[in-house]
Amino acid sequence: MTDYERTTVRESTGSTGWTLLVRSVTLVFGIAQALLIIRIVLLLLGADHANEIVSAILGATDALVEPFRGMFRLDHITTGSASFLDIAAVVAMVGWTLIEALILAILRIADRRVPADV
Repeated sequence: MTDYERTTVRESTGSTGWTLLVRSVTLVFGIAQALLIIRIVLLLLGADHANEIVSAILGATDALVEPFRGMFRLDHITTGSASFLDIAAVVAMVGWTLIEALILAILRIADRRVPADV
C-alpha cells in the first residue's frame, strides 16, 4: 500500500461522521423546502383546507413559516378566488435555504482535515 492510499483511507474513515452529518442536515432542510414548495403550490391552486392532506401539510409548514411572517407589510397576495400567493412562505423558503447554506458552510470549515502522518 502506498503512502497516498494510506492517507486516503485514513481521511475517508475519519470523515464518515462528518459526511453523515452533512447529509442529514441536507436531508432535513430538503424535506422542509419540499413541504414549503407544496404549501405554496396548494395555496396558489386554492386547495380545500378541509381536505386532510392539505390540512396536514399546511399545519406542518406553519411552524416553518411563522418566524418569517410579518417581515414585510404584505403577507399574501389574494385574487378574487380562493387562491393566493403566500409571501411569508416564499420568504421562509429563501430564509431556510440561507440558514441551510450557513450551517453547511460551518460544517465544511470544521471538517478541514490535516493530512495524516505516515
